[in-house]
Amino acid sequence: MNDFTQQLIEQFRANNGVVGGPFEGARLLLLTTTGTRSGRPHTSVLGYYPDTAERVLVVGSAGGGSKNPDWYYNLRANPRATVETGVFTYEAEATILDGDERDQIFARLVEADAGWGEYQRKTTRTIPVVALTQIDGGPPNASSFGEALRLIHGVLRRELALIRKEIAAAADGPNAMVGLGAQLRINCLTLCQGLHFHHTGESKGMFPALLDRYPELTATIAGLQADHDKIALLLEELQELVSTGSPAVVLPEVDRLIDEVVTHLDTEEAALIPLL
Repeated sequence: MNDFTQQLIEQFRANNGVVGGPFEGARLLLLTTTGTRSGRPHTSVLGYYPDTAERVLVVGSAGGGSKNPDWYYNLRANPRATVETGVFTYEAEATILDGDERDQIFARLVEADAGWGEYQRKTTRTIPVVALTQIDGGPPNASSFGEALRLIHGVLRRELALIRKEIAAAADGPNAMVGLGAQLRINCLTLCQGLHFHHTGESKGMFPALLDRYPELTATIAGLQADHDKIALLLEELQELVSTGSPAVVLPEVDRLIDEVVTHLDTEEAALIPLL
């Protein structure tokens, strides 16, 4: 492992998945595989794409080089791996995609980032696409419930900002008035699902538990729940819109969602983190 990669891994772990430099703002994960010869853990920093609620995609481009990356060979020999997102750590099962599934997904990724196509043109090998499916996980990497809430909210804020950046770029491009690209739609829908899951967990778990301990929070919790209900409606509208709407049409609705969500997160943190 070179010094740059080691420093990037250390920065990722020290800052809950946030790094600077050329990878600032990118969707990154740490993938730890088992070396085929050494049997020792081998950690790589990889960009990823959302795919479903349970799995993400990584690409073995190796910069368009002639050889697949080491982590690919490790997964081919042993598909069990550990994934770190900065906030969560979980065990994953790797599936090396092939045939039509691989080709269709790779085309989707090239539509999202033409650089993948450039890498493929530089090499005679078929650049692999690997799906990482979560099979076992744990709580956030946090020392308290309050810290966990802050970290999860940080992930939501960053993903909202990244989605907005991606849609704004599409709205400024030649296809501003046609539908969103397939991967961008998936990015949006995955974010909507994540927000819905997070708010459902709070409404059914955290809010009732806090009310049991702090009855004086009744009005505060009622206000936060009203926020959840309003955001749920915005999420439903956005999920319908991204299926057919153009980037130019979707962008104002994303801005409306961001305004509501960020205000809600700020309010919730100020009111609840001191008690958690």
